[in-house]
Formats: sequence, C-alpha cells, structure tokens
Amino acid sequence: MSVFLNKIFLEKRSVLRLIAFLIADIFLISFSVLLAFAVRFEGSIPEYYLLNVLGLITSALFFSIPIFGFFKLYSFSWNYVSTQELISMIKAVALSFLFLAASFFILKGYSVFSGFPRSTLFISYFFIFIFCGGIRFAKRVYLQMFFGGKSSEKERTLIVGAGDAGEQILRSILSKKDSIYLPIGFVDDSPAKHGIMIHGLKIFGKIENLPEIILKEKVEGLIIALPSAGVDVIKKAVDLGRKSGIRKIKTFPSLSEIMGGKVSIGSLREVRAEDLLGREPVILDQALVEGFIKDKKVLVTGAAGSIGSELCRQIAKFGPLQMVLLDQDETGIFNISEELKKSFSKLNIISLVMDIIDKEKIDQTFNNFKPDLVFHAAAYKHVPLMEAEPDEAVKNNIFGTKIIVDAAEKYGVKKFILISTDKAINPASVMGATKRIGEMICQSSSGGAKFISVRFGNVLDSRGSVIPIFRDRIKNREPLEVTHPEMKRYFMSISEACLLVLQAGAMGQGGEVFVLDMGEPIKILDLAKEMIRLSGFEPDKDIPIVFTSPRPGEKLFEEILNKDEGIIATKNKKIFISRLSQVNKEKLNQDLDRLKEMVSRGDKEGIIEILKEIIPNYKENKNNNQ
Repeated sequence: MSVFLNKIFLEKRSVLRLIAFLIADIFLISFSVLLAFAVRFEGSIPEYYLLNVLGLITSALFFSIPIFGFFKLYSFSWNYVSTQELISMIKAVALSFLFLAASFFILKGYSVFSGFPRSTLFISYFFIFIFCGGIRFAKRVYLQMFFGGKSSEKERTLIVGAGDAGEQILRSILSKKDSIYLPIGFVDDSPAKHGIMIHGLKIFGKIENLPEIILKEKVEGLIIALPSAGVDVIKKAVDLGRKSGIRKIKTFPSLSEIMGGKVSIGSLREVRAEDLLGREPVILDQALVEGFIKDKKVLVTGAAGSIGSELCRQIAKFGPLQMVLLDQDETGIFNISEELKKSFSKLNIISLVMDIIDKEKIDQTFNNFKPDLVFHAAAYKHVPLMEAEPDEAVKNNIFGTKIIVDAAEKYGVKKFILISTDKAINPASVMGATKRIGEMICQSSSGGAKFISVRFGNVLDSRGSVIPIFRDRIKNREPLEVTHPEMKRYFMSISEACLLVLQAGAMGQGGEVFVLDMGEPIKILDLAKEMIRLSGFEPDKDIPIVFTSPRPGEKLFEEILNKDEGIIATKNKKIFISRLSQVNKEKLNQDLDRLKEMVSRGDKEGIIEILKEIIPNYKENKNNNQ
C-alpha cells in the first residue's frame, strides 16, 4: 500500500512540476518579448507597435512550448540538470526561432507580422534562452553555491577517478544539500587531466600521490569512482588510503552490477573483500544476450537462492516476455518477486512455491507456461551436509534435475541451462558427484531443446558461504576459522557469475559444458586477513585466525578440469568449453534406476558405491588429509 501511495505522490509531484514550468515559461517568454522591444526602443515602446508585441508573444508561445516539450525540457530532474539539458535548451530555442522567423516571412503581408524592427526577434530569443534556461538551472546553481549545512560538519572527501563516474558522483553530491560529503578534488592516473577543474574542483595528481595529497588537503574519506577499472588499480587506491590513515573508503558496484544504471551518491557502498580479489571486469556481449532473452518466456528454478535470485535480476534487465520463478522457499520467492515487481513494473512475473522432485507439479507448470528458456539453479550445495545426507543430495540434485530436464524435452523448451560447479570435477564429495551426474543427464538429453551446463567456483557472499560467516564473526570480534593455511578456492561475484551464465547460455548450441575463467585461486587465509583489515582491525592482533582441518568432502584445492579433459576457447575470453567424453544414455538410465532403488531403501553406502560406478574418478574424502 505504501509503495502504491508513494507512486501516486511521485506522479502528482511530476504533474505539479510540469504545470509550474509551463506557467513559468509562458510568463518568461511573454516577458522576454516585451523586454526585447523595451531594449530596442530604449525603454519607451511606441503605442503602434503593441499589436506587433502581442503577435510576437502569441507566435513565440505557439512554437516554443511544444518544441520545449519535444526536447523533454519539462521532464528532467531539477536536482540532476546537466549539460545535456543545456544542449537541449540551445536546440529548442534555435528551432523555435527558425520556425518563428519562417512564419513571419511567410505571413509578412499581415500587419501584425510586419512593420517592426526584425532585431526584436533576435533579442527576444536571447532573453528566452537566458530566462527559460536560467529557471531550469537555478536550483543546481543554488545547491552548488550553498551546499547546505556547515562545511565543517561534512566529511572532506577526495574522489579517486575523474572520468564519467567521478563527474556524476560529484554532481550528485553537489545536488544534495544534506549530503555528508564535502568534495575537495580528484586524483586520476591520466596525465591529460592533471591540473584541470571539474565543477570547480581540481584534479590534484595520480593515485600514487594519494599519501601526500591526503596529508596536505586534510582528507577524511575516499570515494573510488572506477567502476570499469581493474582490481589492481582499486586495490592500490585502497591500500594507499588505508596506509594514510583513511578508514572511510567508499566505492561503486562494478559495471556488471550496475549494468547501465545511473551512477549517483545512492550507488556508493563500502569496499568489500571481493573488490580486492583479483577479478577483472566482465565484458558482456549485450546484443547477443538481449537477443537470447528479449520477448522469451523464462523459467528459473531455485529462484530464491543466491544464484537464482541474481539470475532473475539480470534476466529481467533484458526484457523477457514472462518470468516464472520457482522455489520451495516461500519467503525467499516472495522477496525476490516483490523486488522484481518494484524494479520492473511492466514485467509479467509468476511466482510458484514447489519442490523440483514433485514430478506432477513440474509437468503441470511446464504445460501451463510453456517456457522458452529454463535456468536450473535449484540444488543442495553445502558439502558437509550432503556428505551426511547423500540420499537427499541424490533426490534433489540428480532426480530433481532429471524431472526438470524431462519436462523441458516434453514441452518444447528451446534452451536449458544447468548451473553446475567446479566441485563436479574429480569429485571428492557427494555434492560434487551429484552435480557431475546432473551434467551427464544434460549431455545425454535429446529432442528439440539445447541443453547446456555452466561450471564455476565459489560465489562470493552467497548464503552460507565463507564471506558472510567471516563477516558475522568479525562483527562479534570472534576468531575466524580457516580449515588449512594452504586451502585455496576460486571465487566469483554473484553478478559476474550470472552475467557469464547468460553469455554462455546465449552462445551454447547444445551438449556443451562451459567452464568459466575464474582467475587465480585465492587462499582462504588471505581472504580472512583482508576482511579483518577492511573492518578496521589487525589480523591476529584484534581478531585471531585459527586453523581447523578440512571437513569431509572438502579438498585443499578445486580443479578447473580433470586430467582427461581439455578446453576449447570461445569468442569470450572468460568462457571455455570442456572437452568431455560422450555419455551413454542407456547405461546412465540403468545406473539411475539402481540409484533410485538405493535411495528408496535409504541405503547410504549403496548410494555412494553407485555414484562411484557412474563417476570412476569420484574419490571419497573421509580422512580430512587431502
């Protein structure tokens, strides 16, 4: 209800603003014409020119108001008025002047359009530009002159990056009188920018000069406005800022997260561990992905999970015809549905609470909605839990996947994308083995649908992953537990993983297992230390790090490929295709029948033995020394 009322309020404000600007323009255009005649005749307009004045006012209003509307000069944000609006104003005034001059030439036979100095036309439109443009820029100029509040109460802030993002954030700060930031200047590594001014603020030097600039200018906070920069540049700025005693460091989401959204003060967030973990920005073929998704009916399983919900957010940006969100977590599915409805009000969203192992309901769902694309993200993922409950892992990750795959084949799905994991390679856990068999089910599937699997490593900040666990422990000043000093994992941000999944799905022709380039593996110990430092503490001084041992099913290091696999490059340098041997569908189905029998009996040891038969390189890791 509050969202609805807020929408009405915003619409009412928009209408009132439109009316106010229309009234102001009518007055200012009329005044400009009158003033032009007064200037031309040195303050005393001859009475016989009053008819010409009235004709010129009427004509100017007739041409100017619609043309101003055409150039969207009544639908801009007063706080964020920019050079774009200035250019639009110049174009609108010039075009309306041309129309007016042409009409006066054509209608020069009429007394109202003749017999007066033509210089008044030029003077009139000069004043129209000054007054009508001035009222549009008045608030921006006022806010820039008077920030609001005392400067001494604001945080002296240096902006790292003098590109488009830096300029936009400065404009956003200047437009908000209650902003906590007092911008004092920029640093940027481009020599061509050094010494120049942006909105009255100087670019002091390079990022490497941060320590002396921070000291000299009494800087209290940094804003890193480098959304497209490599991680090395961001890490350098953070490290230099931190060493100079700066604790308030904000940054922007990466380009993959903002995806064309406007950069503003509201986009700022604290620097996160994932910003410093060696990941280069994703380059997405947006045209390819848009062609893949636009006007398609899309179904996402596991839509309430970390990966599934981010997939939904990214898919929604590319204009699908319909989105069916499916998960057994009713609260999670409600939350992501409401979020999408708020952000994409015109998108047709269907939310369904169901379990993927309910074959009858899955069939009914596919029959009712006839999806074109399926993203299968529903899975049990926690390694230790699945070691203890292999029957549940098999039911969900294998037979749940098979039910979804069979429905996709039966009801005419065009493409099916399975979200897989690097734990499917040389699996040492039940979870990894079940995900590999899910890949095999997709590889062996036939029919009209194209079945594609996408493998990637650990997703940063997903539910139950190491980062939120570490974050909670740091918050409570508790020791961080690391299983082994040499334990390494590949990491990707959720947004990056999902964008690459979309790219791989668009590229796939069926039967591929795509492997995402996950960069360099990160030591969990290094991650723990970085998170402690980002929180303003010192590792092993303020917060200790203790070592345990690998849990059942865990490896010290996750491979990208097994020894029998190779990779094929694709046109996207971050996406490869794994060379896998063909899957014997008949043999796989026989093994699955035997596996189903073991599950029905609750025979956990029997389940493990059959998993080993299906995947010969599955090596159980029970003794915690791998």
